[in-house]
Order: sequence, then C-alpha cells, then structure tokens
Amino acid sequence: MNILKIAAFTDDNKGGNPAGIVICDEMPKEKEMLSIAKQVGYSETAFLKSFKDGWRIRYFSPEIEVAFCGHATIASGSALGSRFGEGVYKLFLNNDEISVNVSKSANGRYTAALQSPETWSDAAPQEFTEQILKFFKLSATDLDPSFPIRVAFAGAKHLIIVVKKRKTLAEMDYHFENTKALMLSEDIATISLLWPESDGIFHSRNAFAPGGVYEDPATGAAAAALAGYLRDIDWQGKKRFEIIQGEDMGCSSRLFVEYTLKPGASVRVAGETRNISENKD
Repeated sequence: MNILKIAAFTDDNKGGNPAGIVICDEMPKEKEMLSIAKQVGYSETAFLKSFKDGWRIRYFSPEIEVAFCGHATIASGSALGSRFGEGVYKLFLNNDEISVNVSKSANGRYTAALQSPETWSDAAPQEFTEQILKFFKLSATDLDPSFPIRVAFAGAKHLIIVVKKRKTLAEMDYHFENTKALMLSEDIATISLLWPESDGIFHSRNAFAPGGVYEDPATGAAAAALAGYLRDIDWQGKKRFEIIQGEDMGCSSRLFVEYTLKPGASVRVAGETRNISENKD
C-alpha cells in the first residue's frame, strides 16, 4: 500500500499541516484505516477510492474517524493532481459531496482549493462554553466582544473563540483530557482560538483534542466554518481573507478563504502543498 505524505497550506514551501494520503483500489475496513492512521501519526490520513464520477473519501485521525478534514482534502487534491492532472475532482464524503480544484504553478508546486460543505452557526451552549473557557484559562476580559462565541459547522462542528490580543493566542494552554472529553460529548471537532490582525487577516490556533492531537498547524475545515460564522454575524471585514496558523508551533501555514453573502453557502479554502515522502507497506 502506497502512503503519500503531503503537507497542506504551506508557506513558501515550508510548514503546513501534514496528512497521509492513501489512494486505494478498494476501501479498507474501518479498523485497518484507523490502524494506518495511527501508524502514519499525523492528525489526519485520507483514504480515497474511485467512485461514480469522482472519488469516495474518508478521513481518520489516530483515534477517530472525522466527517470532514480540510487540510487532508487539500493534500488529497495535490495527490490526485500529481497522478491524474490538473482539474476539478468531485469528492464524496460520508454525508456530503464537495469538490477540490487542483492546479500547478510555474514553480512546480500544486495549489488546491476546496469547496466546503454548506455552513451554519449557532450560539454555543452556555455551560459548555463556561467549561471550555475554564479549561483554556480564559476569562471574559480576554474575549473580543465583537465576535460572540458560537458553534460553526462546515462538514464538522467547530467552536469559535476570538480574543483581543495576539499575546493571548501565543499563550494558549488547555487541559487536554478534560477538554477532549467535553468536546467529544458535544461532537465538537476543533476549538478555533483566533485573533483578528485586520479586516483581512486572522491568526489562529486550533485544538484537536478529540483526534488525540493537542494542536493542528493548519485546519481547512475550521477555516470554512469561520467564514460561515463571519457571514452569519454580519462581519464587515473582507469576504476574501487569510488565516495565519501554526506560527506558535514553529510550523507557519497560510490558508486563503473566500465566501459569498449567500446564507449557508459553500466556502472556498485554498493553499499550496509540498510533498514530504512516499512509503510503501
């Protein structure tokens, strides 16, 4: 079995979030996919099989299956583009259908842009929010009042928390096991801690405790959910913006996000990729 290792949302061919990619003749059993994901050791490994007029795709962290993963989708697009050429690839998720558009630049690097599932957001449960803030050692004075805490969805649910100062982001620290248990109880995939540098740039840190990962350096699904959230709260910033993530991990990443004003509509999330290696097992 060929296991490709590709980093998505790279910054000038550095950094990014690595994903394992397995293009299969037949989709393995869930137990095998979970075992492979643990072996690879990245936050996500994607498994793809030719299906209808596109590709069936499933995403596994080292501990659980995830309904949708943005960075593994971008990495999968790069893998498909490298093998089959530039173009738009249709992807069939467990409960949805999306696409990824792949192109190759003059420098030989692949860029992929996904169209997310439809989005929604809603007020976060108060008791849940209070516990999360406690586990992250955050108080009301740390939060930016222009951005209410909400649960945002773009294929999976993410908790959006926006803080006033970049320093608060840099000092992110949370109780892993307590947070993991609480997130699993509410079916929350990640917690996005964000700081708006301007109306066109957000800095982000993203906790992925349910997947057994303390933090992701780039999170495309959360980026799409953030855009849906910003649309829902009638944010007056740019509808095409950048997310800088992974800096505090020493793994800088760049995500480019674009959305329309249509309520609930799909969000475009794009980024460059780089190959890490290919293993044959």
